[in-house]
Amino acid sequence: MYLKKAMVGDNIVSINGIKGKVEKVGENSVIVEILENSSGRNFENNKTVVSHKIYVVL
Repeated sequence: MYLKKAMVGDNIVSINGIKGKVEKVGENSVIVEILENSSGRNFENNKTVVSHKIYVVL
């Protein structure tokens, strides 16, 4: 789904409803600081991993 690969500092939104700021870019995914969570999921901290396949760079 992604049109371009995110870079550190980019804001992204996932198809799951998580909006966040990219902190680290890996080969298959990014680690993001969660800024907005409309997914209905609860996270223990404010970071999560998002696959390159399911986000769009804002």
